[in-house]
Amino acid sequence: MFLQTIKTNVMGTMNMLGLAKRVGARILLTSTSEVYGDPLIHPQPESYWGNVNPIGVRSCYDEGKRVAETLMFDYHRQHGIEIRIARIFNTYGPRMNIDDGRVVSNFIAQALRGEALTVQKPGTQTRSFCYVSDMVDGLIRLMEGDDTGPINIGNPGEFTMVELAETVKELINPSIEIKMVENTPDDPRQRKPDISKAKEVLGWEPKVKLREGLPLMEEDFRLRLNVPKN
Repeated sequence: MFLQTIKTNVMGTMNMLGLAKRVGARILLTSTSEVYGDPLIHPQPESYWGNVNPIGVRSCYDEGKRVAETLMFDYHRQHGIEIRIARIFNTYGPRMNIDDGRVVSNFIAQALRGEALTVQKPGTQTRSFCYVSDMVDGLIRLMEGDDTGPINIGNPGEFTMVELAETVKELINPSIEIKMVENTPDDPRQRKPDISKAKEVLGWEPKVKLREGLPLMEEDFRLRLNVPKN
């Protein structure tokens, strides 16, 4: 899916910008924290240019989003298109694809199925998880405001993958094991948004803590997997 990923991000963004130009629409790009790559600055502010491997197995997504941001600003400068760019950090919540490969989905599905939680080594790598209602609120504020972005939208609460697995185990199925597995190449060691700009420009910061959001996602996954609560 490498080529499809970069084509979607680059050509898809060009197509949508062309449409926005024709109809005079304001357009939102949901970019990503992946533009920062494996960051050397922590937490990551919007001014940080990133540390991305341009030829790695993850680069189709990272570089695709970076090019998409470039296209947004070039259309803005050349054609006067109204643009908004959000750099989204890890997001979770009900109605996610159960088997989409994202870490929160994986852990909750595994816990409900009674399977071991598979943590990619070394387990000390960190991520920040934003509940979907907080994310949507941030995106709406960005679209209704005057700042083009990019603006980080994410929860600055930071967890190692082992800490996330232990939390899911505690909340959902204390009897399961946590198993370490081999990691994918170029997996960032740490990821945490600096949301100073979002606070100042949008008056936004997340409200839902991880321990509050996970049970809401669990409830939805239980219904769809047909796993009754004991």
